[in-house]
Amino acid sequence: MATEDTSTSESALPDIPAINGKLETQTSYLASKLTTWIESHEWVPNQLSHTVAILILLLGLFAAASFLYFICRPLILKVVTRIANETAFKWDNELLGRGVFRWLTHVLPGLLIFLAAPGLFSSVPWLGNLLRITSSIYILVTGYFVVDSILNALQSIFSRTPAGKRLNLATFTQVAKLIAALVCFILGVAILIGQSPLSLLGGLGVFASILMLVFKDVILGFVAGIQLASNRMLSQGDWLEMPSYNADGDVLEIGLTTVKVQNWDKTITTIPTCALISDSFKNWRGMSESGGRRIKRNLLVDTNSIRLCAEEMLNRFQEIEHISEYLDAKKAAVEKVNSRLAENRRSNRVNGRRLTNLGTFRAYIEAFLRHHPDINQEMTLIVRQLAPAGRGIPIEIYCFSSNKNWAAYESIQADIFDHLLAVAPEFDLRIFQEPTGLDFQGMVAE
Repeated sequence: MATEDTSTSESALPDIPAINGKLETQTSYLASKLTTWIESHEWVPNQLSHTVAILILLLGLFAAASFLYFICRPLILKVVTRIANETAFKWDNELLGRGVFRWLTHVLPGLLIFLAAPGLFSSVPWLGNLLRITSSIYILVTGYFVVDSILNALQSIFSRTPAGKRLNLATFTQVAKLIAALVCFILGVAILIGQSPLSLLGGLGVFASILMLVFKDVILGFVAGIQLASNRMLSQGDWLEMPSYNADGDVLEIGLTTVKVQNWDKTITTIPTCALISDSFKNWRGMSESGGRRIKRNLLVDTNSIRLCAEEMLNRFQEIEHISEYLDAKKAAVEKVNSRLAENRRSNRVNGRRLTNLGTFRAYIEAFLRHHPDINQEMTLIVRQLAPAGRGIPIEIYCFSSNKNWAAYESIQADIFDHLLAVAPEFDLRIFQEPTGLDFQGMVAE
């Protein structure tokens, strides 16, 4: 009983070679019948009857293939489009949009010629073989574009997922396309020379060094792409700055061999993918994902304008917004320290502790930034004095703008420094700048 079930199940499976052989027999029978019918009519000379039959068969075959291409193919695509639009899935629309079904329907006329040509032209083996080889190449090329479309659709689908946004899918897609192209090339050569693809693969070892040289950039780019993706060093949409390649802008595409960057002046810079591993670059993604964008700039204060604060100056500073509490606390601390000094020492302003207009100005800057609505108060905020370098005293402002948009950031930064440059004279301070022609002109006039 078990033996009968096995034989039954095996007989139910389609035997592709048998079907192909049956089809070839039927087409060969059709060709012979057509030749016999033409020979039975006197309007065709006997010496041309076979040629006429071959021409009629050739025209009929191409007419059938044209019918499949121009009539059946659009109808099939119309039905597939309607089904894809009616489903709730998104992936089928992506496959349709990327042309997967469009390329699949291209196989129909090629498959017809591939199956029918050997039988129809059995009396002319070279013609049947030529048509079969041509249709095989056509099907092979069409199959490559089907694979290419599927890879594009998969990349588009997975790029919308959280994992796909972190990975550089373009690199893996291009590697898969390259492998598919190599496979199609090997199969195409095997079809043309009539040899097994395995025999061609066996001979590739001889050309391994040449292939390594030809595809050196591809291999280096693939390795670099894997490192970039696995370490999350760079992703599409990141702001990349790489001075060695004059690149400063958004990453448009990370390819197998090149990375395209659109600079802020809208020019496109192309960088070798392997250069991102061997050379240094700056990725501004951390800033984009953080709560603010850094402001780091100096004010240069003229050293000759720095002085100890007199009582009149402190009373005037007391009226400035944001620092009245600071001055009260500092005055109390100064008086406490100075009260311990002897009377004769206390009268000299050099002795003990004294407030300076520069220190008060630094306190005002910090208080001003603490109350600024566009400064992120949860991130680092420092107003510090740097070492002088012959061009005044540098007062560095280090803080973070809560608005990370470039135009808004520049406007916020400019407004802050416009204000500080304007209020510096209120603290009896002068901003340092190099002498200009007007300064020399005034000296000459004096």
